[in-house]
Parts: sequence; C-alpha cells; structure tokens
Amino acid sequence: MSTPPAARTVAAVTHVDLTGEPLTVEQVVAVARYGATVSLTPGAVDAMSASRAVVEALAGDTRPHYGISTGFGALARTHIPADRRADLQRSLVRSHAAGSGPEVEDEVVRALQLLRLNTLATGRTGVRPATAQVYAAMLDAHLTPVVHEYGSLGCSGDLAPLSHVALAATGEGEVRDAVGQRRPAAEALAAAGIQPAVLTEKEGLALINGTDGMLGMLVLALHDLRALLTAADVAAAMSVEALLGSDAPFAADLVALRPHPGQAASAANLRALLSGSAIMASHRETYPDGSPVCTRVQDAYSLRCAPQVHGAARDTLDHATAVAERELAAAIDNPVVTPDGRVESCGNFHGAPVGYALDFLAIAVADLASISERRTDRFLDKARNEGLPPFLAHEAGVDSGLMIAQYTAAAIVSELKRLAVPASVDSIPSSAMQEDHVSMGWAAARKLRRAVDGLARVVAIEVLAAARALDLREHEPAPGTAAALRAVREVAPGPGPDRFLAPEIEAVLGVVGDGRLVAAARGAVGHLT
Repeated sequence: MSTPPAARTVAAVTHVDLTGEPLTVEQVVAVARYGATVSLTPGAVDAMSASRAVVEALAGDTRPHYGISTGFGALARTHIPADRRADLQRSLVRSHAAGSGPEVEDEVVRALQLLRLNTLATGRTGVRPATAQVYAAMLDAHLTPVVHEYGSLGCSGDLAPLSHVALAATGEGEVRDAVGQRRPAAEALAAAGIQPAVLTEKEGLALINGTDGMLGMLVLALHDLRALLTAADVAAAMSVEALLGSDAPFAADLVALRPHPGQAASAANLRALLSGSAIMASHRETYPDGSPVCTRVQDAYSLRCAPQVHGAARDTLDHATAVAERELAAAIDNPVVTPDGRVESCGNFHGAPVGYALDFLAIAVADLASISERRTDRFLDKARNEGLPPFLAHEAGVDSGLMIAQYTAAAIVSELKRLAVPASVDSIPSSAMQEDHVSMGWAAARKLRRAVDGLARVVAIEVLAAARALDLREHEPAPGTAAALRAVREVAPGPGPDRFLAPEIEAVLGVVGDGRLVAAARGAVGHLT
C-alpha cells in the first residue's frame, strides 16, 4: 500500500540540522515520529560556547546568580558554595524527575527532547556543547527516556518530564531502546557508545526549564489535525450527497458574505468533492431560464452549516499554528543568557500561550466531532435519511445495521465534550507559593492528544455510514466522493447482513488517519485544502 502524500512529505525529511533557528512542524514530526537524525551545526556550537563562557565567568562570583549559585524555586535565596554547585545541578535533576503514572508515548518524548536540544543550540542557555551532543546522540540512537503522565504543572515549563530526559542523559533512570525494550539508561548509553553527560553550573536547570513537552504535543496535534480537517470535509461531502442534501449553500458568493478564511476553504472543498454528482443532479430542476436549481431547501444544520463549523475549526487551527511557530522561535530558560552577555531571570517558561492554544483546539475538536456524529445519526433514522433503510440495515429487524456504530460515535463525542473543558483556567500553587500561578499546559496537551484520536474515530464512523448510504443510492456519486468510497471499499465491504463491525471501524479509521481517504479524493478532484 502506498504511503499517503502528507506522510511522504514528512518522512522525506531524514535529517535535521540544528542551528538554533526555529524548527518547522514537519521537522519536529520527522524526528519525533519517523526517526529523522539530527546534528548541531558549527554555528550552534559556537553560540553555545559563547554563552557558556558567560556562565563560567559567573561561576565563582560571590554575588548570587539564580541557578548558578543559588537554590531553586522557593530556595532561590539559598546561597550555594562554589564547591557544591555541580552537585546542585545533579541534585536538581534527580529530585525533579518525580513523574508518576503511565509512560508517555515515544513520539512525545522525542519531540520534547528535540525541542529542548534546539533551544540549547540557540546559545541562550549556557549549556556546554558536549552536554547538548548527548541529547543529539540519544535521539539518533533511538534511546527514549521513560517519561510519566503526571508531574508537570506547565510552569516552570515541563519540569518533571524534562527532568526524566535529563536524568537519562546523565546515565540514571530508564530508557526505551531502539526495539522498545525498557533498560537502565547507563546500560543503554554504554551499548550505544554514548558517554553520559556530567552536569556543571546551570546545566541541570537549563535542561529542564522549558515548555517543550506541551509544545511538542501541540506540534504533533497540528500536523494530525491539518489532515483530519480535510478528511472531515470529505466525510461531510459524502454525507451531503448520500442524504440528498443541497450544495447550493456552499456557493462561493454566499460564503464570501462572511469572509472567514476557514469557511471559504471548507466550502471550496465541498464544491470540488460534489462536482459532477449524478446523485446531486437527481434532485435538481431546470427553471424556465435554463438554470438548474436544487429542490432541497433548508437542509439540517449539520449539512448546510458544515463549512461554517469546519471552517471555524480551521481558523482555530491556524491561530494555534501561529502560537506554535512563535514558540518554536523562542529560547526559553530561566535565567537566560542574553545576546549582550547578561544572565537574567525572566518568566518566559510560563506555559499560558501554549496552554490556551491547546485548550482552544480541544474545543474545536469536540465541536467538529459533534457535527460529524449528527450527520451519522441522520443516516440511521428512517424519518430523516431520505428513503434509506432503517439503520442502513440489510434486513431491518433481523439486522441492526450501523445502529451501535452511532452509539460508539456518541460515546466518543460525549468524552470529547468533557475533554474540551479547559485545563489552562486551573492553577494549583506550588513550591511554597513561589510558583503561585501555573499554566497546566501539559494537562491541556495530554487531553488534546486523546481528543484528536477521538475525532478521527468519529469521522471514520461517519465515513463508514456515508459509504454504505452511497452504495444504496440509485445514482452515481461525484468523482471525488466515489474515489473516497473506493478507498473505503478496499478495507471494508459494502452493504449486507450484519457482521462483526469493530474491525471495519478500525480499518476505516486507518484509511482516515493515514491519509488514504483524502489522497483518493484529491487524486480525483485535484486540490483540496
């Protein structure tokens, strides 16, 4: 089976040079998900060496410098003698590696490790090139530190998750190796020929003080949602067609009366996908002036307003992308080494900008799934499905058809509504009230990952229902929707007596999730946004 175009584009990125300049979404996904290798450029090494010289000049200073000669958090005013400052960094990483719960997915850990490494490459953290090289070597050897679900409040950044990564780089803690085996970090590093990092002044703090976990999950979600939004348009087009809906509300001049870019893009997709449909033509009349007019007036909102809802989700995605791109351009640490050689404390590690974007996306995802499930439900109700069998069943009564597939979609949508409750409005003070307002950005990211998976499943169930309905119609679908239907039929049979349905849902989920559905439709109609 061929690889879908979107996956090919990312998978084609096999190596990423880390210059300290912003990474792209595609580069992050290529390293995190597809195992692209990385290397630090000479310019990045020079930038790190320059900022390291600034830190070393302060290492013996009698004046307090946060993270160099002081404790951390509420212990920031505790002076640390010069001969204990390396111990300070090692103790920091050990004590902050306090995560709990299930392991976080490998791609998330690789993303956060890559993003932290790229921040080091900016030369704004004071970390030595040799320490950064350990991170690069671990990524290339596919040694993924074991990071746990709970532990980050999103301020000061993702402390516990990043600490587990830093701990593994020093040869402590555990990793998953290239074949997925869980091993002691020291053993795995030795087997890969990687010398563990030995932390010196400020390095421990610099390795753990960033928004890289929540940002990594945001970037992965952006990549997946970009493709899912197009798949949702394909599903909606199949549903409008199979439910004998009207494409008149999708006309460009009508859509332009409300100039939201996402709405325009979604409507354009629907027009392209429905163009040339014999099913749509079957309920058009020709007026005396020769113009064709659809006899269906005022479709239900889930059909008529698809571009408005899908488009709002697209615009939210664009906003979140802008936030992510700004964050990818950031050099987050505390204290930070400025270009003019100062070492200054700041609050840039606070995850609010990323947390808000993650929560906004969770709201959009829930609503997109909600309108998709409503279209699925219309297919199954004999009073609303325009002449199709009840529940699209082969022999209604003996067969239940897709009755319980809709239950599954409804259960997921209900879960997505709960996941849409924002995490970023919560805050639990920590560190003896020094960190008295936190972002909960990590929690927002974790629930968004679950929401994106749920959306893909709901869209897949709509596609399954729409495909069966199209097969039951007398006339031929449009070239675009017909191509999507063929992609579904490659993995799931058409109408017939009841059969084990769960594998079919999973098979169609695969077609939706890996891009085959959109690739098939795009191959028939050309450009889809």
